[in-house]
Amino acid sequence: MLVGQFKIDRVSTTVEAEEIVKFLLSDYSFDDTRYTPGELVHFRELPYRALKNELSFWYAKDEQGKIVGINCVAENEQKTGGYSWDYLVVHHDYRKAGVAAMLIEQMYVFLKAIQARYLVTYTCDLPEYDRIRQLFEKSGFTLVGRCPDYYYEGEDRLIYHRKLV
Repeated sequence: MLVGQFKIDRVSTTVEAEEIVKFLLSDYSFDDTRYTPGELVHFRELPYRALKNELSFWYAKDEQGKIVGINCVAENEQKTGGYSWDYLVVHHDYRKAGVAAMLIEQMYVFLKAIQARYLVTYTCDLPEYDRIRQLFEKSGFTLVGRCPDYYYEGEDRLIYHRKLV
């Protein structure tokens, strides 16, 4: 789907998955690059899991065909309509250009079509994550929990929830 100057698609080929992995591991994706070992596994595996329909994964490309953002959700293990939202990431140079909003819109269209009941998401409490926390709160999410020292010592995991239906 072409939206403005960006094209939004769902991952459908191994070539796309490879490009997404490169984007996720690049210097222009995340502000905090002290990745946990588990995050590195996710970055390398999630796009390929989307090819097996284990989760839904969108990416945005600019007019030159460069990946400038990604977004993914997966139904939780209970399989009762609850979804987990992971890794909304926008290239540093494309922030505030509407990429995140377009990726989020596609995600909500999908969640509405499948009648998802709620969406849970997580982030870190460090200052580098202030903008994503603000986005969650503006988008109707409620902070419902905190896991102390989850990522590393002194880095708590914040848990957000939004009811969809």
